[in-house]
Amino acid sequence: MKVILLKEVKGLGKEGDLVNSKDGYARNFLFPKNLAVEASPANLKKWEENNKLMEEKRQVEIKEANDLKDRIEKLTVEIKAKGGSGGKLFGSITSQDIAAALNTQHKIDVDKRKIELKENIKTTGLKEVEVKLYPEISAKMKVNVTVE
Repeated sequence: MKVILLKEVKGLGKEGDLVNSKDGYARNFLFPKNLAVEASPANLKKWEENNKLMEEKRQVEIKEANDLKDRIEKLTVEIKAKGGSGGKLFGSITSQDIAAALNTQHKIDVDKRKIELKENIKTTGLKEVEVKLYPEISAKMKVNVTVE
């Protein structure tokens, strides 16, 4: 039986997928728990319209992510921290610090979880940090750390 998944079902598919399911599994598990609906002609038509809207929304999000990528790659974020001799910092610079500095200096709001640091920054100087903007779109941002 063909069903349209309303939520992700482990081992079957993710939300919005059109999949084949065994009749008993669909009637006794998927339908009662509102995890899927039967792929009737009316539901298929609604599903196709929904897919078109989702694709248009995805294209807009990709365009916005590419525009943001271009903006981020052109700028440098300045962060001042307390440090000692030899360019070592007292403490470290985290992705949260970078996100806050990006927001205050350039008015760009990026979630700290999207800023990828292999490890926290513990020395002064110019560093390159990757920012994940969309599943396949990421930007390289420059972070200049100086001592106060």
